[in-house]
Amino acid sequence: MFDSTLPFIATALLLAGFVKGALGLGLPTVAMGLLAVSMPPAQAIAIVIVPAIVTNVWQTFGGPYLRDIIRRLWPLLIGTAAGIWLNAGSLTGPYARYTTIALGLLLVLNAVIGLNKLNLSIDRQNEKWVGGIVGVITGMVSAATGVQVIPSVPFLQAIGMEKDELIQALGVFFTVATLALGFNVTSAGLLTAASALPGAVALACSFIGMFVGQAARSRLQPETFRYWFQIGMIALGLYLAGNALAKLV
Repeated sequence: MFDSTLPFIATALLLAGFVKGALGLGLPTVAMGLLAVSMPPAQAIAIVIVPAIVTNVWQTFGGPYLRDIIRRLWPLLIGTAAGIWLNAGSLTGPYARYTTIALGLLLVLNAVIGLNKLNLSIDRQNEKWVGGIVGVITGMVSAATGVQVIPSVPFLQAIGMEKDELIQALGVFFTVATLALGFNVTSAGLLTAASALPGAVALACSFIGMFVGQAARSRLQPETFRYWFQIGMIALGLYLAGNALAKLV
């Protein structure tokens, strides 16, 4: 079933890896969005989960801030894991047919937030309890869509981290979130022998794309690249949501 889609999977993960290398995030978001064009999100997450975990672990240990990040973000991390557990089964349960619509709308919302450059700020004294709430919401959304960017990324951008620390913090957060999601995927029986080959192709292509993205980062105009990336995500999200809705009616 997967053989005919391997070139598409390879292309999607190359692009997703490139975005992650260039921006420091976006691999599951881009990969899930692209793969959902030709397969259900439950099938897509079985392919994306291993590359997402491995590349995020790589990013997690790519800086000196790990201890401080865990000290500040533990409520967010625990809340996210709890939210994913609370919403387990949403990718395969009775509402699974709505997950592509939810994924498309989430891509649009994330891109709109990115384009508007919301200048949010959260005081240090409030970040732990706010982080716990944000984590639970993010986890429940992630369990249904495979994507962990809303509202976690705006929260991380609002708590006042330096650029390098923020990039490492994103790696830590996405590592915990994807590991928790991986537990859901495994428990639901979505990781099977049939997903081994596409998963291996996805892993190799995501690393190739990430290394190319890192190499190109200094040559890109970050704001221009980010702008057109967000425009592309809006178009992709609208297509996914509209196409899935048309099939329901």
